[in-house]
Amino acid sequence: MFINKSADGKNNICGETISRLRKELGISQRQLADGLQLSGLDIDKNAIQRIEAGKRFVTDIEISVIAEFFGITPNDLLSLK
Repeated sequence: MFINKSADGKNNICGETISRLRKELGISQRQLADGLQLSGLDIDKNAIQRIEAGKRFVTDIEISVIAEFFGITPNDLLSLK
């Protein structure tokens, strides 16, 4: 059977990293969403909130844009740190 959730039952493995990086920058979820929109990603504050909580899947395109926004690689974003 295919498992599409992480070991802790979340729908992504990058939400905690996104939350940590966002907080390190001192920006809100809305500010992150606004910045990602300027980068061409159609995403809102509610989607950021759901991603960080592990309630929303994250597409490869979103991972690429989010990683670029934070100045890291997609692999860094997906690390389980």
